[in-house]
Amino acid sequence: MSAATYRQGVHLLLGGVLLLPYVLVAVLFAQMFTMPDAPYGLLLLVLALAIVIGAVPPFLRGTRALEIAAARALLGVALPDPTGTAESGREAWETRLRAALWFAVHLVAGGVVALLILIPLVMGVTFVVQWFGITGGALDGLRIGPLDEHDTGWLSLLGVATLAGVLYAVAGLGALAAVMAPVLLGPSPAERIAALEARAARLAERNRLARELHDSIGHALTVTMLQASATLHLLDTDLEFARRALQAIEETGRAATEDLDRVLGMLREDERADELGRQRAARGADERAGARVGGAPHGLGDLDRLVAHSRGTGVEVGTEIEGSVDDLPALVSREGYRIIQESLTNVLRHAGPVPVALRVAVTGPTLTIEVSNPVAASRPRREGGRGLEGIRERVTLLGGTMTAGLDGAHWRVSVRLPALEGEAS
Repeated sequence: MSAATYRQGVHLLLGGVLLLPYVLVAVLFAQMFTMPDAPYGLLLLVLALAIVIGAVPPFLRGTRALEIAAARALLGVALPDPTGTAESGREAWETRLRAALWFAVHLVAGGVVALLILIPLVMGVTFVVQWFGITGGALDGLRIGPLDEHDTGWLSLLGVATLAGVLYAVAGLGALAAVMAPVLLGPSPAERIAALEARAARLAERNRLARELHDSIGHALTVTMLQASATLHLLDTDLEFARRALQAIEETGRAATEDLDRVLGMLREDERADELGRQRAARGADERAGARVGGAPHGLGDLDRLVAHSRGTGVEVGTEIEGSVDDLPALVSREGYRIIQESLTNVLRHAGPVPVALRVAVTGPTLTIEVSNPVAASRPRREGGRGLEGIRERVTLLGGTMTAGLDGAHWRVSVRLPALEGEAS
């Protein structure tokens, strides 16, 4: 008696409606073949053409999409939309054959429901209402086994049983259709793989944005905090240093705001083009994200500004650059910048304003980044931390290697990344 039963019945009845043209054409040809002196050769040719035309709709992509929408709305089956992904020939035909089989099952079940409505349902209603004497002479001469038109009580009971049988038959066919729909209309292996890849791409994009926010905003907050602390202590004794520190705080805040606007813009852009985002690979999205909103992201070409900000906190950064960083792929340049930024932030957090040695070398197909700083005995370097995890995630995504740990009295972070287009993955 639930509404779902009647929705499933409507879905099956739609199959009966779709079956009606096929039945009419079949009846028409049957009548023409029984005509005397019929042109059988021409009829056979036209019949073959009609069969070909009638066999095309079940194999169309649009037919499968419509059947999925109908099954989802009326059968209550959770079916995903077709992804439209490029499938191999075998998988495409396997998907189309399953969809065509479902189309045929839908039509046959719809025909059965239509017959149940036209014959048993009408008979059951007639048997029930004849108890009230409103059938006129519709039952005159009726005989069903030992019953005739005078056995009104038994005919009424038979009518009630017939109505119940029709309802249960429709409910059973609807339940069977709900079970078969995921099997025949469900995603193919290629579509499942495409959905998993799209989900992985979305997760990778979210993780990348989280790293962007952590590295950029975390660095800005750390630098600003240390610069403000230094300004507070030296405001009365070194006015020029305090002026430079306040200027650095302003620049750091402005840069952090630009990074925040860029990342939030990327999020809004992804929400407006979610379907496009599902079709992108994580790496392709990573390479193009910075250019979509808010200008290009920072790269190793901006290393001087990053070093200047760090020096404003009292950290003296000795920089050694070998090779040309301008020829690096945009993805490698940006990730290298973020790795150095997070390394300098970690120095400020864990070691304070100590001298830092930074080496950036581009040698053939490899980009090498080394950051080292002394660790005072009174302030040992703490292991772990989200910063090192973020660096390691970036290095792993690019297919590089990383080491971090104590090297004598120094803490050293060493990163090697593939520096050629197409090798970073």
